[in-house]
Amino acid sequence: MNKQRLAGLVTAALFLPLLGGTASAEYHADSDTGINALDYIENQHRSERENRLTEEQKKLLADAKAMEKNLRHPVDPKKAAPVAFEGEELTYDERDGSFIAKGKVDILQMDAHRFQGEEVTGNTKSQDVNIPDKSHILQMTPGQVRVTLDGYKAHYNYGTKTGSLEDVKGKAGSHYIIGKRFEFYPDRIVVYNGTETKCGAKKPDYHLAADKIVYYPNQKIVMDHVKFYIRGQVLFSRKHYEAGVGEGAGQKHVFPRVGYTSDDGAYLKWDLSFPLRKNLAANANIFVNTKDSWRSNYDLTWRHGGMKTGVTYGHFEDSNDNWIKKEPSAFWKYNDHIDGTHFTYGLSAEYGRWYGNGVHSNHGEYSVSLGYDPIKFHRYTLYLQTGYGITRESYDNSRVSGMRGDAVLTKDFNDRWAAYAGYHYNKKNQANSLFDFDNDNYSKKLEGGFSYRIDDINRLAVGTRYDLDHKRWRNIDYYWYHDLHCSQIILRYKSRDNKWNIRWQFTPW
Repeated sequence: MNKQRLAGLVTAALFLPLLGGTASAEYHADSDTGINALDYIENQHRSERENRLTEEQKKLLADAKAMEKNLRHPVDPKKAAPVAFEGEELTYDERDGSFIAKGKVDILQMDAHRFQGEEVTGNTKSQDVNIPDKSHILQMTPGQVRVTLDGYKAHYNYGTKTGSLEDVKGKAGSHYIIGKRFEFYPDRIVVYNGTETKCGAKKPDYHLAADKIVYYPNQKIVMDHVKFYIRGQVLFSRKHYEAGVGEGAGQKHVFPRVGYTSDDGAYLKWDLSFPLRKNLAANANIFVNTKDSWRSNYDLTWRHGGMKTGVTYGHFEDSNDNWIKKEPSAFWKYNDHIDGTHFTYGLSAEYGRWYGNGVHSNHGEYSVSLGYDPIKFHRYTLYLQTGYGITRESYDNSRVSGMRGDAVLTKDFNDRWAAYAGYHYNKKNQANSLFDFDNDNYSKKLEGGFSYRIDDINRLAVGTRYDLDHKRWRNIDYYWYHDLHCSQIILRYKSRDNKWNIRWQFTPW
């Protein structure tokens, strides 16, 4: 048996086209104290907990490192062997290139792939590898998504980098996946009759099921004839569903959120997006509560690069429970970096018919902003932005213009403690504006607070806001975040207003 020759043929066989970059999970606090400045830190900590290594993943990395250090080709000891091949019984026919390996077969690739089975057959000339019974696949290659899969009837051609696996169950990134059949290609993975979820329970609280799921690494996921399940019941279905994956992919909550506030009563929120064509989508942001009934809004939005434009209609609520209705309103926004620098700029315009505070008005709002990329140093992060805006109203022929500025500093002390402090100024406020929506009744304010993680499932936080114009505290809010195995409960108490807010939502993804 020529072990080195057999080892060489397996080098490419263990390479899997990558699921690379699953949709990122993000949490955003409901806040009017600026505590959402800690969202980025909390999302990082969530990602770190999701990406903690299992024992077999740690072993794979250690074995790959030891292999790189110790295993050498006999012909040229200076060259590191790319693959190690082990089995209780190994046979190889040099005449036709066929081979058979039996008994706890373990194939280790130096870039941190592992391929295991009780019997492996293949052919060096046709470049095929087959595992007719159960197989186990691990992928821990740096820069690529982590994959742990169990399946049957594995076939892979390491020349074309194509293959298949049947009756598959496992995990890709932080997503649990099951599929009747997987097909591997150099640029994508196709799953037939598959499901996926971020809920790790044996019977997930929620999951998506589709006739066909296609993963394009670091690009998007495409599903055909997809159904959204909660507790085993179909919530709704769609013929086609797409979502971006990888860093920076914008994600809305696929599943609804429910909660209770003193102002709204019990409520349900659900953000839905329906792609119409490339860069164009119709969005419905459903909001229903027991006090005001239907308070939803809708938009038709076109996106390309840093530009976003469209038209929107419906009800909108700010963090101070102020409402506005747009009947409708057109908007345009553009954000980008100044070439070759860390400076950013933004332009925006909105014009439409607004209703609020008992009046209708043709509302026009135009602004320009200048900012700088987050400045990081010694676990501190500094955010800076300034801008100038103009607002016009037909109802009273008013015009409000002036500067605004924001400076926020966050500190990630360790895995448990984080804090923030910020100064904000905006010439525009409720005193000089027709509508209260998205305005304070003062121009200068300080915000600050901290959060403390008790354990992996419980976190406490305090957020405050101080009115510098009138020298008084406006908000001192207390938060409790509790993670269930597949969902979250967020409790907020606004002490200055004596109001409670409780929210329940599925784990963000």
